[in-house]
Amino acid sequence: MRFQMTRHRGRRSVLLFAMVLSIAAAGAVIGSDHQDTPEVELSPRMDINDVYAFPGSSEDRIVLVMTTSSPLTPAQSASASFDPDLLYQIKVDNDGDATEDLVLQFTFEGTGPSQIVNLRGPVRPARTGMINSIVDQDPDVRGAVSTNLGSASGVQVFVGLRDDPFFIDLEQFFRIVPDRRPSTGPLSQIPATPSASAFRPAGQAVDFLRGLNALALVVELPEAMLLGGGTRIGVWGTISR
Repeated sequence: MRFQMTRHRGRRSVLLFAMVLSIAAAGAVIGSDHQDTPEVELSPRMDINDVYAFPGSSEDRIVLVMTTSSPLTPAQSASASFDPDLLYQIKVDNDGDATEDLVLQFTFEGTGPSQIVNLRGPVRPARTGMINSIVDQDPDVRGAVSTNLGSASGVQVFVGLRDDPFFIDLEQFFRIVPDRRPSTGPLSQIPATPSASAFRPAGQAVDFLRGLNALALVVELPEAMLLGGGTRIGVWGTISR
């Protein structure tokens, strides 16, 4: 899945492509990626929701975001944490060959609210493609989850719970495509009837995810650290064991 955003600032333009999970699909598909297989439905910490790229706090900075875990209810949020056995990555292609040139790697220690995050990168990956490994270097940023880490002039990091930023009338979506409704969890309780063929008009639509949380990995950093001398980057996310 892929979306593109063109950003104009003064005399220069930076073209960004954000790609979720796979860059091998033919053509561009606009959309998000939630609970796409039974395996990730049963392993929500391995489920990538969305990947975002947008302007940072100043003209020369950029924000990259990856959200994970199915929408979490307030009750679920109390015990939610990243999986310390997983490698979370945001990958960046800056030469147009659809292969990562840089990675930002997130690993975690412990569980619960006292969890520690380690960020390595942006750095050249030890391996590219489907097989991933942690780069052999000390973390560039390290600290407690749910806190602002790093430097305002360099790499800044926040990881933790955030209100799911994806807007969708999920009740109506499950009436249009009923087989996409999860078989377990709170979302499985949403009625799939009556059937429908289109979303409700703007005045009647419901942002079902409002008030539900996701686990977010957020990085703000200078564009120059990613561009590699060019003006266009590709961005996507992966989670692996």
